[in-house]
Amino acid sequence: MIGRRNLGVGVRTLLAALLVILAGFPLYWILNTAITPSNTLYGGGQKIFPDLSRSAHLFSVLVTDNSFLRWIGNSVVVALGTTVAGLLLATLAAYALSRYRFVGKGIMGFGFFATQMLPEALLVVPLYSLFASLGMLNQLYGLVLANTAFAMPVATFILKAAMDSIPYEMEESARVDGCGALSILQIMVVPLIAPSMAAAAVIAFFDGWNEYLFATTFITDEHKWTASTGLASFIGEFLIPLDSVFSGAFLFTLPAVVFFLIMQRRIVSGLTAGSVKG
Repeated sequence: MIGRRNLGVGVRTLLAALLVILAGFPLYWILNTAITPSNTLYGGGQKIFPDLSRSAHLFSVLVTDNSFLRWIGNSVVVALGTTVAGLLLATLAAYALSRYRFVGKGIMGFGFFATQMLPEALLVVPLYSLFASLGMLNQLYGLVLANTAFAMPVATFILKAAMDSIPYEMEESARVDGCGALSILQIMVVPLIAPSMAAAAVIAFFDGWNEYLFATTFITDEHKWTASTGLASFIGEFLIPLDSVFSGAFLFTLPAVVFFLIMQRRIVSGLTAGSVKG
């Protein structure tokens, strides 16, 4: 029995290690490419284990292009703005869809769902015309609004599913004590759906962080570029410095990874909060 149990633990450990390797290999290959000279890359001589003496080249893009940190900062502003606006609007919309009956509720829910059927490329021209008439071109807040329009519906359905699982009797008792709808939402509902809000925050943040089409179309001022647009500018007509491109790509992934790790801890702690008796 003990031998069979140890065998099971060994198999699970091996599978977990295999998953970690498969998931981490793309990031490792970015690092490998970033510290490999471009002439070696174009010559087909890239090795599985690179020369670690060139590790400092990971940050060479910060030296060769002083604008890269500004682009990273712009991406942070857009991603965090999309996350905050998306969660705020999605929480209110999800609460309305979950707890209230009103005319057009079904149409409203279908409308949120229908937005996911439309590709961004289909909406670029009308949105560009709208933003131009409102003076929102070359403005980061305009990009935040565009990204929020795509991130909010997904977050709404995630939060609505979490709110549907909360017993309505809890809110009724709070109303008897004199709490209003917004107070109930803030004090009672939001803490209970914190893990779902963290999951929605990750989706919204990544939507704003990785978005390229709107960022390239609506922002033409180089100083207001996001990092995704800035990385694309490294690709020249006759030469592509692959080591610099992947160096920038590595730095571009770091804030997103940090944000995910922070939210992942919130998700796990929220899911396990009530699993152990006090």
